[in-house]
Amino acid sequence: MNILQINSSARRLQDDQGSVSTRLANELSAGLRAANPAATLTVRDFAVNPLPVLDEAGLGALFTPVDARTPEQTERVALNDQLIAELFAADAIVIGAPMINFSISAQLKNWIDAIARAGVTFKYGESGPVGLVTGKKVYVVSSRGGIHRDQPRDQVVSYLRTVLAFLGMTDVEFIYAEGLNMGPEAADRGLSAARAQISELLTA
Repeated sequence: MNILQINSSARRLQDDQGSVSTRLANELSAGLRAANPAATLTVRDFAVNPLPVLDEAGLGALFTPVDARTPEQTERVALNDQLIAELFAADAIVIGAPMINFSISAQLKNWIDAIARAGVTFKYGESGPVGLVTGKKVYVVSSRGGIHRDQPRDQVVSYLRTVLAFLGMTDVEFIYAEGLNMGPEAADRGLSAARAQISELLTA
Protein backbone atom coordinates (compact mmCIF):
# COMPACT_ATOMS: atom_id res chain seq x y z
CA MET A 1 0.00 0.00 0.00
CA ASN A 2 1.17 3.50 -0.88
CA ILE A 3 -0.36 6.23 1.32
CA LEU A 4 -0.46 9.88 0.33
CA GLN A 5 -1.23 12.30 3.17
CA ILE A 6 -2.27 15.86 2.41
CA ASN A 7 -2.14 18.32 5.33
CA SER A 8 -3.97 21.46 4.23
CA SER A 9 -4.17 23.43 7.45
CA ALA A 10 -2.57 26.87 7.59
CA ARG A 11 -1.26 25.85 11.02
CA ARG A 12 1.64 23.55 11.75
CA LEU A 13 1.42 20.71 14.22
CA GLN A 14 3.77 21.14 17.16
CA ASP A 15 3.64 18.36 19.74
CA ASP A 16 -0.04 18.17 20.73
CA GLN A 17 -0.81 21.74 19.70
CA GLY A 18 -1.69 23.41 16.43
CA SER A 19 -3.59 21.79 13.60
CA VAL A 20 -6.24 19.30 14.71
CA SER A 21 -6.84 18.05 11.16
CA THR A 22 -3.13 17.30 10.76
CA ARG A 23 -2.98 15.53 14.13
CA LEU A 24 -5.92 13.29 13.23
CA ALA A 25 -4.63 12.69 9.71
CA ASN A 26 -1.33 11.57 11.25
CA GLU A 27 -3.20 9.16 13.52
CA LEU A 28 -5.19 7.74 10.61
CA SER A 29 -2.07 7.27 8.48
CA ALA A 30 -0.31 5.61 11.42
CA GLY A 31 -3.25 3.22 11.77
CA LEU A 32 -3.14 2.36 8.08
CA ARG A 33 0.59 1.68 8.31
CA ALA A 34 0.13 -0.47 11.43
CA ALA A 35 -2.36 -2.60 9.49
CA ASN A 36 -0.03 -2.68 6.47
CA PRO A 37 3.57 -2.82 7.78
CA ALA A 38 5.05 -2.64 4.28
CA ALA A 39 3.11 0.50 3.40
CA THR A 40 4.91 3.62 2.24
CA LEU A 41 3.86 7.12 3.29
CA THR A 42 4.29 10.37 1.37
CA VAL A 43 3.32 13.52 3.27
CA ARG A 44 2.61 16.93 1.80
CA ASP A 45 2.27 19.52 4.55
CA PHE A 46 1.24 22.84 3.06
CA ALA A 47 1.73 24.73 6.31
CA VAL A 48 5.42 23.86 6.00
CA ASN A 49 5.76 23.99 2.20
CA PRO A 50 2.83 25.89 0.69
CA LEU A 51 1.92 25.53 -2.96
CA PRO A 52 1.65 28.49 -5.33
CA VAL A 53 -1.79 29.67 -6.35
CA LEU A 54 -3.02 29.06 -9.86
CA ASP A 55 -2.42 32.55 -11.24
CA GLU A 56 -1.75 33.95 -14.70
CA ALA A 57 1.89 32.82 -14.55
CA GLY A 58 0.86 29.30 -13.60
CA LEU A 59 -1.67 29.06 -16.41
CA GLY A 60 0.88 30.47 -18.82
CA ALA A 61 3.36 27.75 -17.84
CA LEU A 62 0.83 24.98 -18.38
CA PHE A 63 -0.27 26.23 -21.80
CA THR A 64 3.21 27.02 -23.12
CA PRO A 65 4.73 24.22 -25.28
CA VAL A 66 7.42 22.27 -23.47
CA ASP A 67 10.26 23.41 -25.71
CA ALA A 68 9.22 27.06 -25.35
CA ARG A 69 8.97 27.23 -21.57
CA THR A 70 11.22 29.43 -19.49
CA PRO A 71 13.17 27.83 -16.63
CA GLU A 72 10.61 29.27 -14.22
CA GLN A 73 7.73 27.79 -16.22
CA THR A 74 9.47 24.43 -16.43
CA GLU A 75 9.93 24.40 -12.65
CA ARG A 76 6.29 25.30 -12.06
CA VAL A 77 4.96 22.53 -14.30
CA ALA A 78 7.44 20.03 -12.82
CA LEU A 79 5.98 20.67 -9.36
CA ASN A 80 2.47 19.95 -10.60
CA ASP A 81 3.73 16.86 -12.42
CA GLN A 82 5.23 15.57 -9.18
CA LEU A 83 1.99 16.13 -7.27
CA ILE A 84 0.05 14.27 -9.96
CA ALA A 85 2.55 11.39 -9.93
CA GLU A 86 2.16 11.10 -6.15
CA LEU A 87 -1.61 10.95 -6.57
CA PHE A 88 -1.49 8.20 -9.19
CA ALA A 89 1.02 6.19 -7.13
CA ALA A 90 -1.17 6.25 -4.02
CA ASP A 91 -3.55 3.47 -3.05
CA ALA A 92 -4.94 5.40 -0.08
CA ILE A 93 -5.18 9.17 0.25
CA VAL A 94 -5.58 10.85 3.65
CA ILE A 95 -6.64 14.49 3.45
CA GLY A 96 -6.64 16.81 6.45
CA ALA A 97 -9.32 19.34 5.53
CA PRO A 98 -10.16 21.98 8.13
CA MET A 99 -13.30 24.00 7.50
CA ILE A 100 -12.44 27.64 6.79
CA ASN A 101 -15.47 29.92 6.52
CA PHE A 102 -17.67 26.93 5.61
CA SER A 103 -15.38 25.66 2.84
CA ILE A 104 -11.92 24.20 2.30
CA SER A 105 -8.65 26.00 2.96
CA ALA A 106 -6.77 27.93 0.29
CA GLN A 107 -3.95 25.41 0.75
CA LEU A 108 -6.19 22.49 -0.22
CA LYS A 109 -7.65 24.42 -3.17
CA ASN A 110 -4.12 25.06 -4.46
CA TRP A 111 -3.42 21.30 -4.40
CA ILE A 112 -6.66 20.53 -6.23
CA ASP A 113 -5.88 23.16 -8.87
CA ALA A 114 -2.41 21.60 -9.29
CA ILE A 115 -3.64 18.03 -9.78
CA ALA A 116 -6.75 18.72 -11.90
CA ARG A 117 -5.33 18.63 -15.42
CA ALA A 118 -7.34 17.91 -18.54
CA GLY A 119 -6.09 14.87 -20.41
CA VAL A 120 -4.12 13.66 -17.40
CA THR A 121 -6.37 13.33 -14.34
CA PHE A 122 -9.65 13.82 -16.22
CA LYS A 123 -10.86 14.02 -19.79
CA TYR A 124 -14.02 14.95 -21.63
CA GLY A 125 -15.80 12.14 -23.45
CA GLU A 126 -18.88 12.10 -25.63
CA SER A 127 -21.16 11.97 -22.58
CA GLY A 128 -19.21 14.37 -20.39
CA PRO A 129 -16.20 14.37 -18.06
CA VAL A 130 -14.39 11.13 -17.18
CA GLY A 131 -12.18 10.88 -14.10
CA LEU A 132 -8.86 9.15 -14.70
CA VAL A 133 -7.69 8.79 -11.08
CA THR A 134 -9.43 5.54 -10.20
CA GLY A 135 -9.01 2.71 -7.73
CA LYS A 136 -8.21 4.97 -4.76
CA LYS A 137 -9.52 4.93 -1.20
CA VAL A 138 -9.83 8.46 0.14
CA TYR A 139 -10.17 9.51 3.78
CA VAL A 140 -11.02 13.13 4.57
CA VAL A 141 -10.49 14.36 8.12
CA SER A 142 -12.47 17.57 8.47
CA SER A 143 -12.05 19.67 11.62
CA ARG A 144 -14.56 22.40 12.44
CA GLY A 145 -14.97 25.03 15.14
CA GLY A 146 -18.74 24.53 15.26
CA ILE A 147 -21.31 21.84 14.45
CA HIS A 148 -21.95 21.76 10.70
CA ARG A 149 -22.29 18.11 9.67
CA ASP A 150 -25.18 17.44 7.27
CA GLN A 151 -26.10 21.14 7.20
CA PRO A 152 -26.43 23.18 3.98
CA ARG A 153 -23.69 25.53 5.21
CA ASP A 154 -21.15 22.69 5.15
CA GLN A 155 -19.56 23.18 1.75
CA VAL A 156 -16.48 21.10 2.55
CA VAL A 157 -18.17 17.74 2.00
CA SER A 158 -20.23 18.70 -1.04
CA TYR A 159 -17.28 20.35 -2.78
CA LEU A 160 -14.79 17.58 -2.07
CA ARG A 161 -17.22 14.83 -3.07
CA THR A 162 -17.82 16.67 -6.35
CA VAL A 163 -14.22 17.42 -7.26
CA LEU A 164 -12.85 14.05 -6.15
CA ALA A 165 -15.53 12.22 -8.15
CA PHE A 166 -14.79 14.46 -11.12
CA LEU A 167 -11.21 13.15 -11.00
CA GLY A 168 -12.39 9.54 -10.59
CA MET A 169 -12.23 9.09 -6.81
CA THR A 170 -15.63 7.98 -5.55
CA ASP A 171 -14.67 5.77 -2.58
CA VAL A 172 -14.48 8.57 0.00
CA GLU A 173 -14.92 8.44 3.78
CA PHE A 174 -15.35 11.61 5.85
CA ILE A 175 -14.20 11.82 9.46
CA TYR A 176 -15.63 14.74 11.43
CA ALA A 177 -14.04 16.59 14.36
CA GLU A 178 -16.64 19.20 15.30
CA GLY A 179 -17.30 21.72 18.04
CA LEU A 180 -13.61 22.41 18.55
CA ASN A 181 -14.15 26.10 19.37
CA MET A 182 -17.22 25.58 21.56
CA GLY A 183 -15.39 25.05 24.84
CA PRO A 184 -13.13 22.32 26.27
CA GLU A 185 -15.88 19.74 26.80
CA ALA A 186 -17.25 20.15 23.27
CA ALA A 187 -13.74 19.98 21.84
CA ASP A 188 -13.03 16.77 23.75
CA ARG A 189 -16.28 15.26 22.46
CA GLY A 190 -15.40 16.28 18.91
CA LEU A 191 -11.94 14.72 19.11
CA SER A 192 -13.29 11.55 20.73
CA ALA A 193 -15.96 11.19 18.03
CA ALA A 194 -13.38 11.63 15.27
CA ARG A 195 -11.04 9.08 16.84
CA ALA A 196 -13.92 6.63 17.22
CA GLN A 197 -14.68 7.03 13.51
CA ILE A 198 -11.03 6.42 12.65
CA SER A 199 -10.92 3.31 14.83
CA GLU A 200 -14.08 1.98 13.22
CA LEU A 201 -12.74 2.54 9.72
CA LEU A 202 -9.43 0.87 10.53
CA THR A 203 -11.10 -2.22 11.95
CA ALA A 204 -13.81 -2.56 9.31
